[in-house]
Amino acid sequence: MFLYPVDIGNATLRRRRSIPAGSGRLGIPDGIMNAIEPPEDLPSNLEGLRVLVVEDSWHVGTAMTSLLRAWGADVMGPAASAADAIRMISEQVPDVALVDVNLRGGELAYGLIDQLHGQGIRVVVTSGYADVPLAAGKAAAILQKPVSETQLLASLRPMLTDKTTS
Repeated sequence: MFLYPVDIGNATLRRRRSIPAGSGRLGIPDGIMNAIEPPEDLPSNLEGLRVLVVEDSWHVGTAMTSLLRAWGADVMGPAASAADAIRMISEQVPDVALVDVNLRGGELAYGLIDQLHGQGIRVVVTSGYADVPLAAGKAAAILQKPVSETQLLASLRPMLTDKTTS
C-alpha cells in the first residue's frame, strides 16, 4: 500500500493506492516509494537525526526525502551533485549522508564520500551496481538499489543510537 501526494490548489492530500511491485508507476523504482508511511512492523522514529540526501534522480531523491521526513528525520536536500552537497554541508552539518555513487552528468561521488568521511560525517552509499569500490571504513553501509525501507532504516538506526549515546 502506497501513499502518494495529490496536489489540489494550495493543499496536498495523501491518497492510498495499491501499486504492484515492479510496475514502475509514478516513475518510482521498486523499493523507493513516494510520500510513504513507515512500515507498521518497524520502529521508525529517526527524530534528532540530520540526513543529507545526495541523489541526482528527482523521483528517487524526492521519495527518499519524503520517507525520511515521515520517519521524523531532519532532511537536507536532495542534492543532485557533489557541489550542491558541499554547499549544503557548509551551511549545516548532517549526522549522516545518503550518497548515490553516480550523480548528475556522469559525476562519481567518490571525492564527496572522502570529504564527508574526512569531516566525520557518516556515509551510507546507494548504488545500482553490486560492486562499489570503496576503501574500508569510508561508508557505514552500502545499499544496492532498489533500496528497501527495511534496509534504509536498518542502515540509519545505528547513527541515531550513536548520536544519542555521545
